Amino acid sequence: MRTRATASLVVSRILVYAGMLVLISFVIFSLLYITPGDAVGNLLGTRRRTPETEELLRRQYHLNEPFLTQYWIWLKDAVRFDFGNSSVSTLPVTDEINARLPNSLILAGVAYVLTMLIGIPLGLAAAAKKSTAVDRGIVASVIVGFSTPVFVGAVALLYVFGVLLGWFPVFGAGTGFVDKLWHLTLPAISLAIAGAGLIVKHTRAVMIKVLDQDYVTFARARGLTSRRVYLLYALRNGLIPVITVSVPLLASLVTGAVLVEVTFSIPGIGDLLVRSAASQDLPTLQAIALLVAALIMVANLAADLLYMAADPRIRHGRSTT
Repeated sequence: MRTRATASLVVSRILVYAGMLVLISFVIFSLLYITPGDAVGNLLGTRRRTPETEELLRRQYHLNEPFLTQYWIWLKDAVRFDFGNSSVSTLPVTDEINARLPNSLILAGVAYVLTMLIGIPLGLAAAAKKSTAVDRGIVASVIVGFSTPVFVGAVALLYVFGVLLGWFPVFGAGTGFVDKLWHLTLPAISLAIAGAGLIVKHTRAVMIKVLDQDYVTFARARGLTSRRVYLLYALRNGLIPVITVSVPLLASLVTGAVLVEVTFSIPGIGDLLVRSAASQDLPTLQAIALLVAALIMVANLAADLLYMAADPRIRHGRSTT
């Protein structure tokens, strides 16, 4: 019975996110028509307008069909990762994205690891030393890091560690996995600073609450060391809310790297998004927008599933309060 309830809950979450993604895809497709100008002109971009190219685009994008029919055809193609050709480069949009997506994913992955390695230990330390100088110092540092715009931190790191000290490359994504990691270290640190602040904040708040629970007090009364109480009791129960925040954070790191990629001249999705917006490349913009929405939906679904795995009360349909 419990297995059936869990499966039903998982299926319901998947259906909800799928429905939301379909709704978002409809809004994204409508960009072609709500943008100033006619649909053909928007698809032509900077290319010269002739009767032949107009007719070619009308056939290629089914512009003579009713609006909902056009959307249905576009959605079926999008499911197959076919978004047509860029109105600027005339290359398939999928090829443009595939060439840049690995750089963004590696950047987000490195930034996510750094965020966890920085955020969780600092949050634990702040909670353990609540109301002390250590706690106040960590909180002050978090406020500064969280409040500093990402591009400001990126420029500062670029100037100090790239230009003055020469420890890291100042532009590009490198070639080969190891070289890419080396090139993406500074950009990843730039992204991780703000993300780590969020993790520190949540970890500290959760751990302070957990450390006040009766079972933690009882564990201490049994003579267990503070380290063992932290690892076996407090940390295990405090990780659930942190998981909920950290998983969607990975998607936000992919989508939030626009300014960092531009600052470090990294050919990623963020850089492609800026270029497409500047040139009004609507097919590429539509594809990136749908990709971003899908990443966010998948991340939130993964957070829900991990939340259910970590807290049996959710799997069994009981309240967590």
